[in-house]
Amino acid sequence: MTVRRRTFWRTAAALLLASATAAPAMAGPNDARFSAFVRQLKPQAVAAGVSPALYDRAFRGLTVDEEAIAKSKYQPEFKTTIAQYVDTRVSDTRINAGRQNLAQWSDTLARIERAYGVDRSVVLAVWGIETNYGATTGNHNVIAALATLACCQTRRPEFFRRELIGALQILQQGHVAPENMNGSWAGAMGHTQFMPTSFKAYAADANGDGRRDIWGSIPDALASTANYLKKHGWRSGETWGYEVIVPRGTKAGARRTLAQWQAAGVRRVAGTGFPNGASPATLLQPGGPNGPSFLMLNNFRVIKRYNNADSYALAVGHLADRIRGGGPFVTPWPNHDKPLDETERLELQALLLRRGFNIGEPDGKIGPATRDAITSYQQAQGLAPDGYAGVSLLRHLRRAR
Repeated sequence: MTVRRRTFWRTAAALLLASATAAPAMAGPNDARFSAFVRQLKPQAVAAGVSPALYDRAFRGLTVDEEAIAKSKYQPEFKTTIAQYVDTRVSDTRINAGRQNLAQWSDTLARIERAYGVDRSVVLAVWGIETNYGATTGNHNVIAALATLACCQTRRPEFFRRELIGALQILQQGHVAPENMNGSWAGAMGHTQFMPTSFKAYAADANGDGRRDIWGSIPDALASTANYLKKHGWRSGETWGYEVIVPRGTKAGARRTLAQWQAAGVRRVAGTGFPNGASPATLLQPGGPNGPSFLMLNNFRVIKRYNNADSYALAVGHLADRIRGGGPFVTPWPNHDKPLDETERLELQALLLRRGFNIGEPDGKIGPATRDAITSYQQAQGLAPDGYAGVSLLRHLRRAR
């Protein structure tokens, strides 16, 4: 082969390689669906008051959110127990941060409490449970996530379409810029995680700047939460519930007034009486008859309007009590794997690192990377993969060194 022919083939090969490297990846079916959906939705959005220019700006450069699709399909193999759920969310770190925020935002919280009649500690607790006081508000573009869920998966697409139109209307009203409308994979937004339609109905402008900015204004976010709870029936001056001691054989789920419960032998663990005997209350024993018992008042049901789970409402109520200075539950959870203290959490992370899990520098905080490593370790060891950092897991890691 002559030098000229070798040069020709080398040049051709280089051009082919460069062309292959530069060529964009083949678009997948979700990309095509996403693009078609964006085109088809525009007339509906314009009819709902969204300008064509704002619509184009909101979708400019957006692509399908594959992570949102994956999370919408995820069905966990397990559920954490209610004891584990409360332990991980009402941690010493979160309680202390709540008390710091109670002091830092005292004037704002006092104004909100006067305006809406909702206990400031409960408002703080919702903020703490939802986003760890703003630390984890979500990094998904809400427009991209909602559009993806409306077009590219089968679970409640019409719901996500409505939420998407609501999100575009929020942008049209100027409450937030499109590039700053971030949230969870499912479209929950801001410091206290409002879906767009809930934002439209309940978000509040606490600082008087004409915008309801739950992303950048903590007063707006906290006032919005208080307004949401008030509009769903919060009773001012009442708590969410009480931990109680009940006579053996008392039926869970029964509903009576507090005075009737007291007459039946039910008493508060603190040993004091109930302040408003006429209030109706329902007996809840989430860990069974051998675990802690609670009389849940109306406000417990109101908290569940934020997230319809007993575990969520119990965590919010208990965190509120702890922020206010209350103590832990008196009755222990049955067969409960106790959470770790800071020294034990550091040891747990060091042992996970030693076993090859890349969780970063041990800091004693059980974040997403540590929980993922715990779950992977549990799966490999044939343990229940609940991602929970408890005493039994630490013992297992110690034995497996």
